[in-house]
This record gives sequence, structure tokens and C-alpha cells, in this order.
Amino acid sequence: MSVTRLKRKHRKNIARANNKQRVIKQLLLTPVLKNVDLDELKSRFNGGTTSAATTPATAEA
Repeated sequence: MSVTRLKRKHRKNIARANNKQRVIKQLLLTPVLKNVDLDELKSRFNGGTTSAATTPATAEA
């Protein structure tokens, strides 16, 4: 009995592996955020009210 190759299954397996590699590469392309100043970001979104309200100098005056 001769051995036949499952060509369609082979192509599907290769395509599946390539898709997984592509997804991993795409996820690794996104930059990692480091050294983010949370107070500055909050002040940008809230119009600067949080940074002024949290400083102790303005609370005493």
C-alpha cells in the first residue's frame, strides 16, 4: 500500500502556524509604556484641577 500525502492538511497546518507567528509579532510591535507620570496625565484629562488640588501649598493658603 502506498503512502499518500495530505497536501491540503499540510497547507492548512502551515497557514495556521504562520498566522500564529504573525499575531505574536503584531503584539510585540506595540510599545511598552514606561516612566509614565500619572499625575500629569490626570491633570491633562481633568483640565489641571487635580494637580492644583492635591498640592499642600494651595490647601494652606
